[in-house]
Amino acid sequence: MTDTTTTPSTITIGDLTVHRLGFGSMQLTGPGVWGPPKDHDEAIRVLKRSVELGVDFIDTADSYGPYVAEDLIAEALHPYQDGVVIATKAGLTRTGPNVWPPVGRPEYLRQEAIQSLRRLKLDAIDLFQLHRIDEKVPLEDQVGELKKLQDEGKIRHIGLSEVSVDQLLEAQKIATIVSVQNLYNLAKRDAEPLLDHATEHGIAFIPWFPLATGGLAKEGGKLDQLAKQHNASPSQLALAWLLHRSPVMVPIPGTSSVAHLEDNQKAADIQLSPDEVQELEDAV
Repeated sequence: MTDTTTTPSTITIGDLTVHRLGFGSMQLTGPGVWGPPKDHDEAIRVLKRSVELGVDFIDTADSYGPYVAEDLIAEALHPYQDGVVIATKAGLTRTGPNVWPPVGRPEYLRQEAIQSLRRLKLDAIDLFQLHRIDEKVPLEDQVGELKKLQDEGKIRHIGLSEVSVDQLLEAQKIATIVSVQNLYNLAKRDAEPLLDHATEHGIAFIPWFPLATGGLAKEGGKLDQLAKQHNASPSQLALAWLLHRSPVMVPIPGTSSVAHLEDNQKAADIQLSPDEVQELEDAV
């Protein structure tokens, strides 16, 4: 490839510097993000292998399982290697598979933060994210409780998930927000205004569903032919596009397979030219 753009390999979130290709733990749980994994030992191997490959940003949530993903992370990785950042979330409850009612009452967010500390075996949570804004509770009360937890030393940094630019600006009046996490991938770019704002202001943007749970990586798909031209897998190309899209982008591809994990992580080595970036965008 020629005329490629070299992307930074790391990003600083608050005062935490991590590699920009992280790992998301949602797929380590059972169907519907409910219950334990089908293969517990493979889930543990995936987590251990991720750190061996240099992953130092692991994203999870109390609602994954619920509680299953956090327990697996602690089982596999505690005591944590120096520099490994664990990000978790609260604000969605679980009443069944694929059911996620938001609850943003301050006492609930505090309870879940304390329980996440216990499950993850941490003295402080590196990045604690409001999983969804609860429209029934004033935003000041929700983010304000996270600020209290931060002031108490229970969490280090605060992030938001699935927000608009206006909601981010409102939250920033209450606390320092170091990250946002919205649905974003090559085929789903509704969050472009938030991404552009985050890029301008140096706020980490964590795209969830970065591979549309394999939809972008399937054989014979729109990326398959382009990937073969670059001696890469479709998933690698989709992740490489994310890394090239913005220097604040922190993709967190998740998988329950060591083989898929190893394939995904190779995306960090792919360099794309501006023309190739445009070609990918036009293809999807």
